[in-house]
Amino acid sequence: MRFWFAVTGSVGHTQIDLTPGRPPFGILRAAHVEFRVTDLKRARAFYVDLLGFVEQDREPDRLYLRGYEELDHHSLVLRQASSPGVGHIAYRVAGEEDLEHLAVLHRRHGLPVRWVEGEERGQGRALRVQDPAGFPVEFFFRIERCERLLQRYDRYRGAFVMRLDHFNVQCPDAEALVRWYVRELGFACSEYTESTDDPPRLWAAWLRRKQNVHDLAIMTGVGPRVHHAGFWVADQASVLRACDILAASGMVGSIERGPGRHGLSNAFFLYLRDPDGNRIELYTGDYLISDPDWPPIRWSLDDPRRATFWGQAPPSSWFDDASPVESISDGSLMPTRAPELRDRPGFVR
Repeated sequence: MRFWFAVTGSVGHTQIDLTPGRPPFGILRAAHVEFRVTDLKRARAFYVDLLGFVEQDREPDRLYLRGYEELDHHSLVLRQASSPGVGHIAYRVAGEEDLEHLAVLHRRHGLPVRWVEGEERGQGRALRVQDPAGFPVEFFFRIERCERLLQRYDRYRGAFVMRLDHFNVQCPDAEALVRWYVRELGFACSEYTESTDDPPRLWAAWLRRKQNVHDLAIMTGVGPRVHHAGFWVADQASVLRACDILAASGMVGSIERGPGRHGLSNAFFLYLRDPDGNRIELYTGDYLISDPDWPPIRWSLDDPRRATFWGQAPPSSWFDDASPVESISDGSLMPTRAPELRDRPGFVR
């Protein structure tokens, strides 16, 4: 079964095929994110002491954190840096040989590629690339496994963070990046937003490798920037507990948006800003997608329910702010640019 929707490109009416490609490699899931932080001690107090992330390991300039049900050595790396941002986002692949196939693909398209080994504690050899929109993306297979703490209820603290769920990114040409991840990397689309132009224009898409709503959301906006990393929590009470903990500790200002429920994904959500401004979402209650022929769900850009099924409207910071990303070559922050249509309703600035 093939899925199509109409968008407007620079050459007029174009049909975008949402049928996943079948590349010679397997990407399993979103696996970890590396945040740049300017004060590692302060960041630890936020993520570990308040939110309850598990501190698995540390180095002088890095902390390696994870959730209670995760086996991987880490799903969140906090790295000391001169300014906030995102060092890279990472996916686990199905086998070591998949890394070679991914290297061939990215080199064939003229994209920067770098092999990484020994740079990240607990992880084997990895391939780091700059994707077509400029995002630093890492692929790996081997990672140290740790004790699964799912039933260690005696150790639960904070918001009961279970696992990393997804990444949400902004770029000026969402259509092109969606095409790359769907056709070249084999991601499937669960939901998408399009404008009310005639013909309509793709605005955002929620793409998946695992069997829930998304591993990667791609939104139109100034980019390349990472809007947030989403972490799955045990239940709705965990989201509310996070609000109580932050408010009681004098950190209520870290609560940017929510709690509420999304129309897209149906999830119960809370958006938080860490002391450096990096954004995370505490997220629970989306849905299972088992069938390979799941038809993508369409949302109109003019439908306010897509972002907030109920709850307060997003503040301007939720639209305006996002984290810059690194170059894989020299660690500098990538330049950004805005989409051409800045006057569209719902534009993520």
